[in-house]
Amino acid sequence: APAQPSAAPGALPAPPAREVARADWRAYPWLSTIERPDPLSRRFLPPAGYDLVPVAGESFGAWLRALPLRPEGWPVHLYDGSLKANQAAAAAVVWIDVGREDLQQCADAVIRLRAEYLYSRPQSRGDISFHFTNGVAAPWQDWAAGKRPMIDGNSVSWKDLAPPREDHVAFRGYLSNVFEYAGAQSLAKELEKVDDPARVEPGDVFIHPGAPGHAVLVLDVAANAGGERMFLLAQSYMPAQEIHVLTNPATPGVAWYPARASGPLVTPEWQFDYRELRRFPRR
Repeated sequence: APAQPSAAPGALPAPPAREVARADWRAYPWLSTIERPDPLSRRFLPPAGYDLVPVAGESFGAWLRALPLRPEGWPVHLYDGSLKANQAAAAAVVWIDVGREDLQQCADAVIRLRAEYLYSRPQSRGDISFHFTNGVAAPWQDWAAGKRPMIDGNSVSWKDLAPPREDHVAFRGYLSNVFEYAGAQSLAKELEKVDDPARVEPGDVFIHPGAPGHAVLVLDVAANAGGERMFLLAQSYMPAQEIHVLTNPATPGVAWYPARASGPLVTPEWQFDYRELRRFPRR
């Protein structure tokens, strides 16, 4: 096995070094020399009487369903390596880095997972584009071509300042830049309202674009014979922290949430309204 690089001060513990299968790291390109993790669907079986809803094989929902998880019992770390105060909010931790700056917070975690999904499919990389809070678009293709945003007050211009790069290291640099200048307000404008939240789908987003705002991502959905649905949620929070699957405070020990058309959706650290459900546009 290849040697592990030495950890920087404040870095998270290094995972065991063992090459994963090619199919794994191609779908989740931040995984390169780590031990094979559990997929979400293996750790979180649907509730009794429910089955996972069908998803297309190359869809965002299918990608989320196999999302890699840290070992059971792994605590949520903040960006500086310290522990999140409210560990009870997490049912599991996603095996993905949080970075070493206080950037990958609430809506940023949604952006991260959506962007990583698109990046994992070379034919979809042209769809990677998010807006800064001031409305200016930040396409990945521009960053990969070497352009960088020059920000002057509320105006942004893109200039050729770096050599072209399309590797994942460059992609993480792009995402950090998006995290710095985007948030719940800008992301909410890019999403479409879901007319019937009781028909929630994997990849949907509950988002409150206030100041402060918050966003959580629907990781998976199960349905029973009567058409009732339940779903799993993931979040990051403030300060920036590892993305984690949320517990349901109404049902201790169970992470699944019931889908409803309206009313309050109470999560461990935020209360949404079910009508705040949004969806990424179909492409």
